Amino acid sequence: MPDVIEQSTLVRTSGGVLRGTTEGGVAVWRGVPYAEQPVGDRRFLEPAPVRPWAGVRDVVEHGPLPPQGRSFVGGGRDDPKIRDEACLTVTVWSPDTSGSLPVMVWIPGGAFVYGAGQLQLYNGSRLAANGGVVVVNVTYRIGVFGGFELGSLGEGFDDNLCLRDQLAALRWVRENIAAFGGDPERVTVFGESAGATSVLALLACPQADGLFARAIAQSPALPLIADRDTRAEQARRFLDEVGAAPAELKGLPQRRLRRAAGVVQLQSAATSPTLAYGLTHGVELLPQHPLEAARAGAVSRVPLIIGTNSHEASMFAWTKPPMLPTTRDTIDDYFARTAVQARERVLAAYPDFPRRRALIGVGSDVMFGAPAWAFADAYSAHAPTHVYRFEHTTWTLRALGLGATHGSEIVHIQHSYGSYLGRKLHPLGRRLQPAVGRRMQRTWLNFATRGWEDGQVWDGEWPRYDAQTRATRVIQSARDITVEDPDGVRRTAWAGLY
Repeated sequence: MPDVIEQSTLVRTSGGVLRGTTEGGVAVWRGVPYAEQPVGDRRFLEPAPVRPWAGVRDVVEHGPLPPQGRSFVGGGRDDPKIRDEACLTVTVWSPDTSGSLPVMVWIPGGAFVYGAGQLQLYNGSRLAANGGVVVVNVTYRIGVFGGFELGSLGEGFDDNLCLRDQLAALRWVRENIAAFGGDPERVTVFGESAGATSVLALLACPQADGLFARAIAQSPALPLIADRDTRAEQARRFLDEVGAAPAELKGLPQRRLRRAAGVVQLQSAATSPTLAYGLTHGVELLPQHPLEAARAGAVSRVPLIIGTNSHEASMFAWTKPPMLPTTRDTIDDYFARTAVQARERVLAAYPDFPRRRALIGVGSDVMFGAPAWAFADAYSAHAPTHVYRFEHTTWTLRALGLGATHGSEIVHIQHSYGSYLGRKLHPLGRRLQPAVGRRMQRTWLNFATRGWEDGQVWDGEWPRYDAQTRATRVIQSARDITVEDPDGVRRTAWAGLY
């Protein structure tokens, strides 16, 4: 615990008074509860409002991570180690508690199985200090306790728990962020991977309307969203695997539940195009798949940045997970299960198939590229949309043969070069920030802070995307360029499959 806790970090919230600390001139509050903790009888239920407390609550230490296995993303010695179901907290950074600053709310990724807002990779202090914004990192339930759908089991089981947690956090932001120096009318929600998938789901969620005014989706994975019938079948198999009735699940130990959900995950990956962990559409909270909602215009029509990395699947090709095809056999299996008639047409867009480059390209586009292109086409008909492709490759990633792999853009936006993953990607980043990082962070900050007045634009050099020109910002190491439809051949090959 820091030796000095400054009085200036005292803030009054709807739950009570909080006291944080300051680090590098930025005030920070860690482990702030945004809902009642989902333990005991509240396991598998939507989050309830925080019960007020008396006196001053010190919030200088991180809350626990959601239960999860080990991952390289949170492998640093400065990352929290305690894991517990009582994980519904936010971390807040503010450079000026007396202001009315734009707000950026980060939703971390991890396939709805890993991750948390407390990880050093997502440290928001540099965004807050460099951009004059209030940053809020959200930690939500994942794995069997939040990312595995059990809503079909009836009373005592709510659907889309991870999305409900995110909604609760956004409501907490709207109600309380002014106390931290933030403007609740200028909230940008942003996330990566499963976090970006959540961002697109929030755009299609009626209950999220009005909770944020701008959105950024970095490498969304829309195949992580399935219909309720598919989820109900997965829940049935989960009950068979765990060997218990629904009424018993709230009292069973974590390990037993997590093991059963893991088995269903592997079964789903081998037999269907849908993973067992993820979001569910066709329910009241999320009536339509975000892509269908965008096509119908049934979305919150806020400005959006959406993009992918040029080598999304290269990291996954190391472990060859069955849910992301990066081998000839898994690609053949994927098309056999989903669209056998489209196989030859799609693979013709990868002329060096089955060489490694093409295998990675197909895997990247199955999970990330093709659904993101389809969403951008649909959403841009209704709201300002800006599309990017991230191509910057560090010498470490180049040496490993990974290229601009999944998640490698995060350190440049957050300037988290001192995190475990940041040090691996950019060993000198803490002393000499790469140009791509300076440009990307400034662009993201400009999006969150500029152009709020009528008639103003946030960036006059990044043209809007539309389904005619498909102008895309290609983010390279030395500079950014605008290219019309840079992935046109592959995009056309996948057309109609999402």
